[in-house]
Amino acid sequence: MARYRDAKCRLCRREGQKLFLKGARCFTDKCAIERRNYPPGQHGLGRSKLTPFGVQLREKQKAKRIYGVLESQFRKYFQWAESQKGVTGENLLRLLELRLDNVVHRLGFAASRREGRQMVAHGHFQVNGRKVSIPSYIVRVGETVQLRPTSKMQARVDDNLGGGRGQVPPWLELDTNEKKGVVRSLPLRDDIQIPVSEQLIVELYSK
Repeated sequence: MARYRDAKCRLCRREGQKLFLKGARCFTDKCAIERRNYPPGQHGLGRSKLTPFGVQLREKQKAKRIYGVLESQFRKYFQWAESQKGVTGENLLRLLELRLDNVVHRLGFAASRREGRQMVAHGHFQVNGRKVSIPSYIVRVGETVQLRPTSKMQARVDDNLGGGRGQVPPWLELDTNEKKGVVRSLPLRDDIQIPVSEQLIVELYSK
């Protein structure tokens, strides 16, 4: 399973804003953006203004890093979104939001998408009563995502749910006692609170 293995805080510094890649650490003074809010590398403080292409590239890189996908997979999502009816950019973000690791994070079971990805890959969650260990699984409307009764992550999930890091989006429904959530509807653009301009990504891939 391919994934980014280097320092996560460098990614936030490169984009110049918090991408919330490390869960609780991002809310403390230890966050890299709080301590060194400039791009990494010896030339980080002296980089010049971005070109229009550079701006589009940064938006694409930002979206990839927020959702934890690599280039080939991200391009497949774009092609899938392009083939669907509606606005391509919104379709792209909707597909990324419906990934199982993201749904686990949005429900509050995981402190970050990275943690959600690990939990799913280790088989701690089931969809409609069936164990699913593929983080990229696209959850459909009406499906139930639930922590497995035999999971050893019960205490960790309780801590994450009690942390109160954010509200569950309106397209999801959470049952805290049963540790399960249901996808009520497809996420709308207003429900996807990420600092990304999807139109610039569409323009980049349309060249």
